[in-house]
Amino acid sequence: MIKNRLSIILGEQRMRVSELSKLTGISQNALNKIYHEKTKGIDFDTLDKLCKALRCKTQDIFPFVEE
Repeated sequence: MIKNRLSIILGEQRMRVSELSKLTGISQNALNKIYHEKTKGIDFDTLDKLCKALRCKTQDIFPFVEE
């Protein structure tokens, strides 16, 4: 199962969704959907922007965890 750790990473970096939106150019609405796990998928371009802005790897945001 793939977990969503965006909220945890933002908390660790003491960053708000609004700040992340400004850094990435991704709308707050889209980020809120990812943050609250209300989306079924994520575009590679969006993922790339998140990783660059948060200075992390894909697996830091969306790790695979065996059930």
